[in-house]
Amino acid sequence: MTWVKICGITNLEDARSAVEAGADALGFVFYEKSPRNVTPETVCEIVRQMPARVEKVGVFVGGGPKNLPELAHDLGLTASQLHLESHLESVSETTAHGLGCFPVGFKLYASLPAASFIESESSAKSFVDSMVHVLESMRSLPEAERVRDFIDTIFLDSGSLQQPGGTGMTFDWEKAAPIVEHMQQVVKVVVAGGLNPTNVTEAIHVLKPWGVDVSSGVESKPGKKDPEKVRAFVSAVRQAERLV
Repeated sequence: MTWVKICGITNLEDARSAVEAGADALGFVFYEKSPRNVTPETVCEIVRQMPARVEKVGVFVGGGPKNLPELAHDLGLTASQLHLESHLESVSETTAHGLGCFPVGFKLYASLPAASFIESESSAKSFVDSMVHVLESMRSLPEAERVRDFIDTIFLDSGSLQQPGGTGMTFDWEKAAPIVEHMQQVVKVVVAGGLNPTNVTEAIHVLKPWGVDVSSGVESKPGKKDPEKVRAFVSAVRQAERLV
């Protein structure tokens, strides 16, 4: 079943409607320049009222804050999503020293701009090879045993570090298809960027990703979700699964 994340949650009402629609995960953006930026206090209030089965993902730009393990504990986050430029080395540098401090079962997702390596298969292969190296080095650490599926999932987004998400724009799915297929030999791939209820079926058909991530495509305005669009999105995903 395709994993569905509704990102940019800013209030309890939107979180509840996303969960009721069947979302597997909620994303909370900790980025001051985003119209979906939320405070730790708001996230804590929302998370404590969510069911345990739903992933609560903190979304950060760069390698994440130095106090990420503590923040995860305090807010009840079950995962973090780090928006990076093009490589995973900064993930290992930022988090390796604190793996033992994360909650048991915590997940670390890396989000990358598809455009950074989508133009050539050779650059994609080089990226995957370096990704395998980083994964092996991270998972060999004794502390990594505490973090389930640590860095086993990569988000491919149309954004950049300047605008890490919520762009409302897609990347070239057809061009990305062989790259995604290659990447999914070593990691799970989540497609993000420009998805909405009307095009997510095509995205799943072309890319066959492990998961999909949506933010602006199910909003009535930046930072406010439209319950009908959220339901339509999840429904479209479930219908698309039967066609793949």
